[in-house]
Amino acid sequence: MHINTECKKSIRGAFGDEITELGKTNSRIVALDADLSGSTKTSTFAKAYPERFFDVGIAEQNLITTALGLSLTGKIPFAATFAVFATGRCYDQIRNSVCYQKANVKIIGAHGGITVGEDGASHQALEDISLMRGIPNMTVIAPGDYEQTRQAVRYAAEYEGPVYIRLSRTDVPCIYDESYKFDINKAVVLKEGSDVTLICSGDILAQAVIAAEELEQKGISVELINVPVIKPFDKTTIIKSVNKTKLAVTVENHSIIGGLGSAVCECLSENSPHKVYRFGVNDSFGQSGTPKELLHHYGLDSESITSRIVEILKK
Repeated sequence: MHINTECKKSIRGAFGDEITELGKTNSRIVALDADLSGSTKTSTFAKAYPERFFDVGIAEQNLITTALGLSLTGKIPFAATFAVFATGRCYDQIRNSVCYQKANVKIIGAHGGITVGEDGASHQALEDISLMRGIPNMTVIAPGDYEQTRQAVRYAAEYEGPVYIRLSRTDVPCIYDESYKFDINKAVVLKEGSDVTLICSGDILAQAVIAAEELEQKGISVELINVPVIKPFDKTTIIKSVNKTKLAVTVENHSIIGGLGSAVCECLSENSPHKVYRFGVNDSFGQSGTPKELLHHYGLDSESITSRIVEILKK
C-alpha cells in the first residue's frame, strides 16, 4: 500500500488514453459522446480516429440508442457523458434496450460523485451506481486511480455484454502501477489488519489509503480493501476479512443507499452478520463547493474518515 506523492493523474484521462490505444489494433471500437467530449476525454479518441467518433449532441437517450445500434452491427461502442445524465436520463434505454438483450454496449459515466465540485447538485451523480447495479446483465465498475481505470477499460472492451464504468472529474494520486492486474471477480486487499475492515471504491481510494496510514499511527490495525467492481461483487474477500475484524466501514463518493455500502450490508447480512458503518452521502443531494471542501463537509476526506473510525472504536 503506497501513494506516489509525485504522481497524480486523471481517471477520465485514463479512459481516453486507453480507448485510443485499443483503437490502434481493434477497428471495432467506436466512441460516442453527448456534446461533452472535452470533459469525458473521448476527444482523445476523436482526434486519432475521427471516422469512428460520433457526437450525438445534447441527446443522451439517443446516445445510448445509437450505441446499441452500432453494437448490433458488430462494433464495440463506448458511450460517454456525465454520470448523472448517462444513468438518469437514459435509464429506460439502458434497461429495456441494452441490458434486456445483453447488448455489447459500454457506458461511461464521467464526473461521478460530489467531486464534480462547483457544478453543484444537478451535476453530481450520487445514485448512478445504485441505478446500474439493480439492472440484470449489467457489470458495474468504479475504478480508483489511473492504472486501475486503464485496465478496467481494457477489460470492458474484451468483455461481451453491458458495462457501466464510473469516472471522477478530479485528478487523483497514483496507487497502482503496471504490476497491478485488474480482476473482475476479485477485490484488492491493499493492507491486512485486525481491528477494522475499511472498504472503499472509486476516487475515494486515496483518501482511504491515507486514513488507514493515519489510523495505524494511532495504534489501530486496519485491513484495507479496494472494491473496484461493485457488480459482480466479491463476497468471499469481504466475508473473510470481516469474520476476522468483526467490524466493517465502507467509504464511497456516492449515496450510502444502493452503492458499495449497500452491497457490503447485503453480503454480510446473508452470510456473516457483523456491524457495518457506511460513509458516503447520507440520503441528500450534493451542493456547490470545491472537491476538497465537499469531501470534508460530507466526512469523506482522510481526516474525517480517521476521526469517524476512532469514534466508532471508542464505542
